[in-house]
Amino acid sequence: MKQAIVKALETVIDPELGIDIINLGLIYGVDLDETGHCDVEMTLTTMGCPLTDMLDDGIHQALLAIDGITSVDIHLVWYPQWGPERMSREARMALGIH
Repeated sequence: MKQAIVKALETVIDPELGIDIINLGLIYGVDLDETGHCDVEMTLTTMGCPLTDMLDDGIHQALLAIDGITSVDIHLVWYPQWGPERMSREARMALGIH
């Protein structure tokens, strides 16, 4: 199930950067309980990101499309603070960060 969740979250693209939230390193944790409730702990690239609602909607749509997931809660956290070092190698290359 974890693989299906990661695959679904890879379809959620940060509109500003054009890279998915998994490769950007925005997802800090995911927990699925036996009732089908999924908790997502994530951060944003900047506080006050104007695209929070778009990302929330994308995450809800992606995860609720998975059989067995009945509800989703997203918890924004600011620690540890996000930085480019959290991105995958592919994301850094796509953005020209070495």
